Formats: sequence, C-alpha cells, structure tokens
Amino acid sequence: MGDSGPMSGGDDETAQVMTSLGARLRAIRQARGLTLAQLAAATGISVSTLSRLESGQREPGLRHLLPLARAHRLPLDELVGSRTGDPRVHPRPFTRHGQTWVPLTRNPNDGLHAYKQILPAPATPRTEWTPRPEQGSHEGHEWLYVLSGRLLLALGEHDLVLTAGETAEFDTRVPHGIANAGDQPVEWIALYGAQGERMHIRVRPTAG
Repeated sequence: MGDSGPMSGGDDETAQVMTSLGARLRAIRQARGLTLAQLAAATGISVSTLSRLESGQREPGLRHLLPLARAHRLPLDELVGSRTGDPRVHPRPFTRHGQTWVPLTRNPNDGLHAYKQILPAPATPRTEWTPRPEQGSHEGHEWLYVLSGRLLLALGEHDLVLTAGETAEFDTRVPHGIANAGDQPVEWIALYGAQGERMHIRVRPTAG
C-alpha cells in the first residue's frame, strides 16, 4: 500500500494545532497586554509578519516560534498548544519558613502567580504574651483568601485574624508576617504580583 491514505492520528493532531495556532498566538499576546509593535521589538519579527501569523495567513516556522516562546517565557509545546489529554497543572509542593507551598500556576515567574499555602497547627496555643510573627517587606503586592483555620496577619502595627472566607490585599512594602492563630492547620490561597500590579475582583451589578 502507498502513502496516499488518510492522515495518521499524529498528522491529524498537527493539522489541528496549526489551524488554531494563529488565534492562540493572538490570545497569548493579548493576555500579556502586548501590542504587535511591542512584540515585534521583543522578537525581531516584523509587525506585518506577526499580523499574518495571527490571522492564519502565514504558517509559522521555528524561526518565528522560538523567539515568540522566549518573549512569552513559555515552553515551545505550550506556546503552540500541543499538550493534549491532561490540562491540569501538576504542582510540586515545597516547604519554606515552616509553610507548605503548593504552586497553582505553571509559570510562577510570569506576572501574577498563585500558591496554596499551609501552616501546621502550633505546638502551643497563642496567647497575649506570644511574640508577634517576624515581619519582612519587599516590592510587590499580595492578595490572600483563607480556606480554613485562623490566619494571623501582622500588617504594619496592626494584627488581623482572618477566618475561612475572608480576604486581605496589601502592598508588600508594608512590613508583614503571618502565623497560625488557631489550634488547627490554616490553609489559604495567595496571589503575588509585581509592585503596583493589584488584583481586581469583578462582580455582576445588581438589577435595578
């Protein structure tokens, strides 16, 4: 038999990826807030070529995809969307300052990044004589949402105890520290962004 039969599964997947690649490249650029001119300056690819790639009028080659992947700080297979079958993030937890950190984003160095953080139950309950958590400060912005337990946030000169369902948002240049304020582990979701990159919660306006 010759090679004139229908495309194999791999060929089908390649054709599907190439068909949707232009729209994917546009979506990635727009998600990062880049104009065609800004992306052209970062990649060395002309604005007209980028425009044709995004509109599907030109099929990209490695000479286009490699600089695009570098500019967007993405693995090449993720840039072209060839990861199939399992869209889940597979986090690798790590421990820092007695906390367990679970990454929730694939690219923690690219803009906002999210973690689930866990503090174990304290060996002894906190009292009014327990020292305040050690504080630090750095460039950036943080938003956190408590999932369970009681989280003590020492923010500047104020001590706040947050419970499940409560949130806090603050400039991390303000000295801050955290501790477990209860007798059970405390878990929360934290979003970190560059200085001035604030998190915004959008809600649907009420009728009338």
